[in-house]
Amino acid sequence: MTEPLLGSGRSERIPATPAAAGAADPGAPRRSEILAALSLAIDLGLGQPMEHMLRGTLLGLRLADLAGVEPAGRGRIFYANLLAWIGCHADSFELAALFGDDIGFRADYYTVDARGLPMLALLLRHTGSGLAPLRRAERRTRFAATATTAVRTLIRSHCTSAGQLANRVGLDESMPNILSHTFERWDGKGLPAGRTGVEIPLEMRIAQLADAAEVFLRTGGVDAAVATVKQRRGTQFDPQLADLFCAHARALTRDLLELDPWPAVLAAAPADVPLSGPELDSVLAAIGDFADLKSPYTIGHSRAVAALAAEAGGEYGLDAGEVEMLRRAGWVHDLGRLGVSNGIWDKKTPLSYVDRERVQMYPDLSERILGRVPGMRRAAAIAGAHRERVDGSGYPRGRDGAQLDPSQRILAAADAYQGYLEPRPHRPALTPEGAGQRLRAEAGAGRLEPRAADAVLLAAGQGVRRRPVHPSGLTGREAEVLRLLCRGMNNRQIADALYIAPKTARNHVEHIYLKIGAGNRVSATLFALDHGLWDRAGG
Repeated sequence: MTEPLLGSGRSERIPATPAAAGAADPGAPRRSEILAALSLAIDLGLGQPMEHMLRGTLLGLRLADLAGVEPAGRGRIFYANLLAWIGCHADSFELAALFGDDIGFRADYYTVDARGLPMLALLLRHTGSGLAPLRRAERRTRFAATATTAVRTLIRSHCTSAGQLANRVGLDESMPNILSHTFERWDGKGLPAGRTGVEIPLEMRIAQLADAAEVFLRTGGVDAAVATVKQRRGTQFDPQLADLFCAHARALTRDLLELDPWPAVLAAAPADVPLSGPELDSVLAAIGDFADLKSPYTIGHSRAVAALAAEAGGEYGLDAGEVEMLRRAGWVHDLGRLGVSNGIWDKKTPLSYVDRERVQMYPDLSERILGRVPGMRRAAAIAGAHRERVDGSGYPRGRDGAQLDPSQRILAAADAYQGYLEPRPHRPALTPEGAGQRLRAEAGAGRLEPRAADAVLLAAGQGVRRRPVHPSGLTGREAEVLRLLCRGMNNRQIADALYIAPKTARNHVEHIYLKIGAGNRVSATLFALDHGLWDRAGG
């Protein structure tokens, strides 16, 4: 392989400033560790077992070494493999609306060479999943007429989200462009831009092949992986890379399913240093924001919980170090939600027994994911207990007050209070007063610790309404429309909520996009998060 890497002269990642790097604790997590942990959550959203992306990364690096890729390009291949699907959860709400189970759809996506009739058959098979037969048939008929536009919109949103998160976690400036090619194909029949051949960065061509090959290797062995790569040679995959993989498949995949991929991946990571406190906080806050994008009902939830829990920790009397841990746990406590389908999270009817079982596993997933990073284990322990209750009625482990420390009790109360302030598919948001009453009732019933609940209510400052911030020249009405847009409402739903005409709602949305420079709901939501407009308790 003699083709030079695109942008190969760039640095592997954005370096820390000397001052920030000097402030880092030697035991603090590294960026590569945090993003490797994030990849475990991405796996769950793809319907794959945890460590799929880790093994795919190792396979991609082995293929890169065989192809003679130089060190700087190898560093970009590391993150391209690890995070190729990083934007997948941001379109889960829309994906579930079309296909019922967003995670099940993504799992099945691996089984087809995503083009032509096989792809259309996959789309139609999932369209209207869970609906009654007649409604499902109607939904399939409507979708068939608009499939290309709908899928293009979803993929464009995915690529935009992936690029924005790559920027927020401090990756190399070339990474957003690389990640924007996740769904492009060698034959030019991919999306969103229809790039072809070497127009697709080599880093992504390697990531695409390694990602799919790992799935077939794990489920069917080396022969199945080789057969799939041969079948997709020249369509999805670069022919030269496909030939290289097939010629050396047994060497490339040796021990890949037997070794522990976590230490192997970190040993292969581009050189980086422990993150300073502000750097770590920035990365964790970005991850929390993007985890919340999984559903418009949770936009800004983690950011709000982190701030509220930290303030409550001070009221409770925790020391500064534990307050910092509490804040960090708040940012990422819901990361495990990526492992549960939006077909469950966004359901307006009562959950089934199986649905409840799936929901009750997500805090444990958060703890398992975060706990892989040594410097995050305390935050992971706090995050994993945020749905536990002091009377033992919570989940995932049914721990009681004797098994819950003050930080865990505070995060549970903060998460509950903030959740009451937010709408859910089955109920509207409560007012701050109503949320306070419900929190006191939960404490009075023995489910939450009264002292922790009191600290949260003091931190919340009930009855104090802050004036909303309207950046970029947004009017008060446009700020209202933006909040509703972030919840996933369309123009007609916004119009109904605000008692205005649909045309007026559409005009407001167009003006908002123009003023804030956004091109889709995800970009608008991130703008709202950055400027405090997600705060539903605000005016």
